[in-house]
Order: sequence, then C-alpha cells, then structure tokens
Amino acid sequence: MTRAEATPGGTTSRLGDWLQRQWWQPRPSPAARLLGPLSLLYETLAERQRRNTTPQSPGLPVVVVGNLIVGGAGKTPTVIALAQALRALGWTPGVISRGHGRAAAGVAEVRRDSRAREVGDEPLLIHLRSGAPVVVGRDRLAAAQALRVAHPDVNLLLADDGLQHWRLARDAQVIVFDDRGAGNGFTLPAGPMRQRLPDSVPPRSLVLYNAATPSTPLPGWCAQRRLAGAVELGDWWAGRPPSPDALQALRDRRVVAVAGIGAPQRFFAMLQAQGLSLTPCPVPDHHDYATLPWPPGSADVVLTEKDAIKLEPGRCAGTRVWVVALDFALPDDFVAALARLLPSPPHEP
Repeated sequence: MTRAEATPGGTTSRLGDWLQRQWWQPRPSPAARLLGPLSLLYETLAERQRRNTTPQSPGLPVVVVGNLIVGGAGKTPTVIALAQALRALGWTPGVISRGHGRAAAGVAEVRRDSRAREVGDEPLLIHLRSGAPVVVGRDRLAAAQALRVAHPDVNLLLADDGLQHWRLARDAQVIVFDDRGAGNGFTLPAGPMRQRLPDSVPPRSLVLYNAATPSTPLPGWCAQRRLAGAVELGDWWAGRPPSPDALQALRDRRVVAVAGIGAPQRFFAMLQAQGLSLTPCPVPDHHDYATLPWPPGSADVVLTEKDAIKLEPGRCAGTRVWVVALDFALPDDFVAALARLLPSPPHEP
C-alpha cells in the first residue's frame, strides 16, 4: 500500500495522479477529451475575468514571472536569478508574491526569521537566496504598495507567479516552461494549461525554458542549470554555501531523495546524473513537513532548498539531512532582451 492510499486523502491523491497522467501526454487522451467541455467553460470564465479587469500600475516598472501551466516550472529559481541580474544592471529590485500555502491572506513582509507557514515557502527562499526585499499578499497591488513604503530604495518590482494576476500592470513578462512543455495542450481540468498556448510570443514577453532544449513551439532561451553542491541542513540554515565535494561524497552512500516540488523526477534525475544511488521519495508540492516523509532510520537524506526552508535541523535527529542547491544561470542575450523592454535604470553600473 502506498503512503497516499494509507491516508484519508488517498482517494484525492489517486485522482490527482490520474489527472497528471492525462495532462502530461503529447496528445489528448480519450479521458481528457471527455473533460474538454469543462475546459471550454474554464477558458470562458477566465477570459471574462481578464476582460473585466482594468490593469493598475504600482508606480514602478514591473517584471512578471509566471507559468502558462499549473504547478512549478522553475519560477522560483528564475525570480532569484532575475533579481541578481537586474541588480547587476543597476536596478534595486523587490519581489511581490501571493505566498502560496501561507496561513493568512493579508500583506506581510518576509524576513530572515519568518516561517514558511507564515509567508510561503517560495517567497522565503527567494528572500534568503537573493537578498531582495519580499512582500507577500493575495492582492499584489497592496503588496507592492507595502513594499514601496517599507523599502523606498526599491525601483523595480518582480512579480512572482503573477502572469494571471490581471489587475497588475506590467512592463515585461517572463513565461517559464520546463521540459514538460504544454503537456496535452488542453486547459484545466482536461490539461495542465492555465491559458491556451498562444501561436506566437505575446507582446512584451520573453519565454524562458528551464530545460536543455525548448519544449514548446514558442521561441525562447534555455536557462543553464546544474546542481551546485550539497551542505548539511544545519549549515545551510547558518548560511554556509553548498560544496560540490560534499555532493560527490554522497555517491558512496545509498540516500533517500526527497522533493516537494512541481516536477520531483527532474531533481531525482539530476542526482542520478551525478552518480548518486537513491531511493526516490516524492511528496506533494508545498509539503509542510508536519511529518517527516522518509522511512525511519534513514541514514542520509537529500532534499531541495524549497524543502529545507520548512525543516528545522532539530527535528532530524539520527538522520543526516543534506540540502542540494541549484545553480540557475540566465543567458546573457536573454538578460539583454529583458533590459530592452524596461526603461533605463536610475543608477547604471
């Protein structure tokens, strides 16, 4: 019996797994076609909402980062890399985000001592990795205004997962895909798309692939990604950098690999490409770690930074937990193309 089947949410989990199998096929399955009328209804309602929404400017240039698909495709590492790249161009970026999975819906600033359950796992990780100020809130405009008040030096906003937040006016948007592309091409619930895949790249938009090669017909750039190394959980929280040597040393041990991200198999495959022998342990995206998902007695566990952000070292007695970090590099010509969509920064380097 699987973990999902042994829990009260097992039926829901099995239904979700079945939908995922329909979604990530190159062509719509018969079951997906049966759900087609619901997808048309979804598209109609979404388009009505878009047409009835007037975009409002927060008073600063805005770069939106988001998906056309549901779930994760690499938004978080993209936002972190963009914050670093825009800072190098002379901008002082701040980040606004909904804060998926947090207990409250109001506006809150992310601080180094914040907890993921209070501000969301991804916003907390973005703040720790990029050093940029981050404010979360369901209302992105309210979050933007709060960020401007708290950090008047910020002169550009990155909107994490804001592609379908129509109230927020934007100067540019970055549409992120991973190697799964658009799946079967259908919108929810028959497919994974939040919006239909357009025939061409929308105005003032750039497409970035978190993959080795483009996974849709849309022209774009491929980010360069690799595993930066590993560091023990307690040292990671203390701010120590990951070590490539520590990651290589794990090749000599059997490890449990845990990933609570949109596409956990991608993380497992990257570990295996480094020569690690692992037992995969996927958990739902945004898993809260109220219970530890790996088998009792596991000696070595490796997990992503998004998982580490919700895990205190003191809870892992008897298990060595290693955080494996991702290096995510944006192509220079992608950064140059983005810069052309923005006004000149107030303080060019």
